Amino acid sequence: MRNRNARGQRPPARSAGRGPGRAGKPKLKAAPEAAAGKRVTLARALSKLGFCSRTQGEDLVRAGRVSVDGNITTDLETWVDLDTANITVDGRPVVAEDHVYLMLNKPRGLVTTRHDPQGRATVYDCLKHLPDRHISPVGRLDKASEGLLLFTNDTRFADALLDPGTHVSKTYHVQIDGPADDTLIQGLRAGVVHDGERLSARRVDVLRQGEKNAWLEIVLDEGKNRQIRRMLEAHQVECLRLVRVAIGDLTLGNLAKGESRNLTEAEVLALKRLSGGS
Repeated sequence: MRNRNARGQRPPARSAGRGPGRAGKPKLKAAPEAAAGKRVTLARALSKLGFCSRTQGEDLVRAGRVSVDGNITTDLETWVDLDTANITVDGRPVVAEDHVYLMLNKPRGLVTTRHDPQGRATVYDCLKHLPDRHISPVGRLDKASEGLLLFTNDTRFADALLDPGTHVSKTYHVQIDGPADDTLIQGLRAGVVHDGERLSARRVDVLRQGEKNAWLEIVLDEGKNRQIRRMLEAHQVECLRLVRVAIGDLTLGNLAKGESRNLTEAEVLALKRLSGGS
């Protein structure tokens, strides 16, 4: 009884015990975490500043062409603070570029990379007329796929759109090599297991039917490798064409094949709100 007060309540030691519990909550660590978030590897810093890709940055560091606060470093494990570090390449300061947000109507037959070891045509062949800025594709479309592909030098924006946890939808129009019967549609809606991996779609609908083929509209909120093609393969169905027509509410519209345009401010803000990448 000596552990309780006159009202039968435990003494204040109980509330004191909540102090350490509260101290361990993430919100009290926000300041140090935010500060730590400014620190990245040197190659990553070059990428975030829009100077080059991370892989290209690693090559520059290895070659001894990058200095931090006046000191050349060839150590890929060098970490820098984006807010305070003075970074130069070949003696020239590296400063953050204005953010660029671009959409391309990717034609079939192009690979989504800047430099292809096999010498194949790439999506950057469609962007040769643009100012020489380092922009990277947001995700990929494989060589046989076509349609809406985003490019940016805003890595935070790109990471948010690609994060599976944000569930940003991607809409595709897909031509298959036969009619789409109820069994196929219900099977695609139910999802499949392919090579031990669970694959599912948010929505599957028939756009139009023909005697020898059909067009489907498939909406995904995850971006697994060759996901739609693998889902169709699981049902012994061949994909004849695959066109991405929308990301979130951003649609391909009437943008001609192989053409690109800058996103409007409203389009960028809408994607940022959708993905939390503001």
